[in-house]
Amino acid sequence: MKIMTLNSGSSSVKFSLYDWSNRRQLVSGMVERIGQTGSRLVYKAGGKQKVVDRKVFDHIEAIKQVLDLIVDKNSGFLDKISDIAVVAHRIVHGGRRFVKSVLINSSVMADIKRLISLAPLHNGHNLSSIKAMISALPDTPQVAVFDTAFHQSIPDYAYMYALPYEWYDKHRIRKYGFHGISHLFVSKRAASMLGKPASECNLITMHIGNGASVSAIKNGLSVDTTMGLTPMEGVIMGTRCGDIDPGILFHISNLTGMNTEQIYDILNTKSGILGITGKYSDRREVMENIDSDKHCRLAFEMEAYRLKMVIGKYMAILGRVDAIVWTAGVGEHQPQIREKTLEGLEHFGVNLDIALNEQTTKGDEESCISAPTSKVKVFIIPTNEEQVLVEDAVGVLNGSYTDHMHYEYSFL
Repeated sequence: MKIMTLNSGSSSVKFSLYDWSNRRQLVSGMVERIGQTGSRLVYKAGGKQKVVDRKVFDHIEAIKQVLDLIVDKNSGFLDKISDIAVVAHRIVHGGRRFVKSVLINSSVMADIKRLISLAPLHNGHNLSSIKAMISALPDTPQVAVFDTAFHQSIPDYAYMYALPYEWYDKHRIRKYGFHGISHLFVSKRAASMLGKPASECNLITMHIGNGASVSAIKNGLSVDTTMGLTPMEGVIMGTRCGDIDPGILFHISNLTGMNTEQIYDILNTKSGILGITGKYSDRREVMENIDSDKHCRLAFEMEAYRLKMVIGKYMAILGRVDAIVWTAGVGEHQPQIREKTLEGLEHFGVNLDIALNEQTTKGDEESCISAPTSKVKVFIIPTNEEQVLVEDAVGVLNGSYTDHMHYEYSFL
């Protein structure tokens, strides 16, 4: 059985083709810079990467090029497009309705469309990809896997904002959280590494990349997360501001005359690490210049400080913490940010093994980087969102999927 996964962003489409019978990925890749100059198709198969420069005007064209690649007679991935048994789509925002992965029908599509206002850069493109795949494969089941679904176990006192309640009733203003597929995967893997059922594990999962979020996992369920109504809330990110005083928005508008769209763009694309350094959003460049550029030093210290604050908050919420889990580009590959974040937490039972932390920066393997005496384990676990999409799609298709707590994932 062949399974296709699709993840459509504002200017890209990520894809993979998975052979479920042999439990292996056949090809994965991405169409980049959609609608821009320099658009291209990048894909990897058999350990080799290829780059094809192609004009891609929109997401519909991107999907067509992906399908053409998969059934190209020289590629050998598929004989015909109808060999795809199911397509799994990563949907960014599922609102209040979607608490688990579902088979896509007209009602589901209508709800995804209704939620575009909550994720304007993503849900519309997610919907375009669904429509394109339905057009290409009208008889093939399509499954929606929602990035917000994992966080729908957060209690109301944690997801509500102290705003007029009618804003929640009428406009759905509340914390939803994101990166849920990643937090799901690494929390399940952490439970396996601890040798305990997920339902018995209390974890703090740290998805730290260009976008970043931290989640508190209690007995296998998300009970809080740093991102909110939008992905801008929470910790400092590559270009997003994270938590700020909302009064700043009105103050800067009065001072400069900027409108809401201009301020929104700055908070989303010109703030965070980029805003502080004025040059870099990539933490690798920050670390390369940390000794010579005071703004890079400041950005590094600010990020670690905010991450440490969240860990302390979530320790208070969880009570007992079994492990702190680092994942995503920065979380997996930046030992300096891990060390700076965790220093001083020894009294809370967190003891980092400095040598192990330094060693495990380049590989893609799971590792424990805490000292043997540490009461709280510290793990590095490379995330694998595509695996969740594949397995949820299989479960929905064969009727074995219920929800993420009761479904028997192969990576447990």
